[in-house]
Amino acid sequence: MFYFGIEHEVAFLNQEGKFADFSRTTYADFNQIIEKLPIYPSDRTQLHIGDAGIRKKRWYIEGFERFSESEEMIDCVPRGIEIRTTIHPDIHSTITELSESFHLLKEVAKEFGFSPVLISFNPYLTNYEPNPPLNDVERKYLQAYPDDRTAHIYMVTYGPDLNISVAELPIERVIDIGQKLTYYSPYIVPFSYSSPFYQGKLWQGLSVRTFVRTGKRPATLVFVENQEQLIKSVPSSTKIARLPAEVGRIEFKAFDSCCDFSIYAQLLALLKGLVLDQKLKGRAIVPDAALHQLSAREGFDNEEIFAIATQVLEAAKVALKDDPDAYLLVSLKESLQQRKTPAHNMIDNFQRLGSIEQALQSTYLSSIRIGKL
Repeated sequence: MFYFGIEHEVAFLNQEGKFADFSRTTYADFNQIIEKLPIYPSDRTQLHIGDAGIRKKRWYIEGFERFSESEEMIDCVPRGIEIRTTIHPDIHSTITELSESFHLLKEVAKEFGFSPVLISFNPYLTNYEPNPPLNDVERKYLQAYPDDRTAHIYMVTYGPDLNISVAELPIERVIDIGQKLTYYSPYIVPFSYSSPFYQGKLWQGLSVRTFVRTGKRPATLVFVENQEQLIKSVPSSTKIARLPAEVGRIEFKAFDSCCDFSIYAQLLALLKGLVLDQKLKGRAIVPDAALHQLSAREGFDNEEIFAIATQVLEAAKVALKDDPDAYLLVSLKESLQQRKTPAHNMIDNFQRLGSIEQALQSTYLSSIRIGKL
């Protein structure tokens, strides 16, 4: 039996129409939104809360946590708000919950002058430098967790985690599937590309996020039960589960964010097909950075990316057979044949409207299929 979940990061424009990143937004600005959103006590068994208490709800502020010399959290520098779904046995209910949570977030954020926009890389800033500089406690913490040393990257990126697991699947098999997804990542991520802006201009490519991030950060994480099951790698490919519900979870992290949530449904169906697939032989512990950069620039216009994406999509279709979710691959096939990504629409809007802010304002507004499968 399959289980699904989504973590979707939301960026905002403020009431002045400016991009609400860490340079002009505080924790308090976003926390007033979080405070008005509901809490569901039963979520505790499914959603990790953490020691700082920031993640008490399905919505929480995503950012860089700052600590004092006495190891107390004293601030969280924000980059956006993340929505988490609970665990669902089917794709449709997962997308429905995400859609409901997004629309509630949108309504509450509006009260405080914030409007959600779709982007996967900060369109103006290229990195994050902690201010004040890191103290000894913070530096020690980052040394202990190598992936967290890339805070300068994740503070300017926005992207989803698509979570999938299969009941009672041996952990060795789960790890193997994670390595398969890591290998084929550069061929499937173009379906989601949505970061064509860089330093206030149009970038010469489709996904700055993928170009900068993947390779330094993981494409896939597999949650395991104990230390002996961990695979040592940088970036990490395995992680100790924080809750029993996380054991065996495959977390695909390389997709860009999507404002049309039906695309997430299609991508979850693709991942489901790849979990079931027995024919694709590629495996990798860490993502191929150079290949992801090629993919980020050219997408499906690159013949190798196009050819192997076609192979992967067909393998997923064959593996799903008569599964009810197989129909979700049809739209992916159409996008592939047209060699189009969501970034193409963003580029067209930018060229038509004349500014990044106006192009961003049209993202979620044009997503008329949200939650409709």
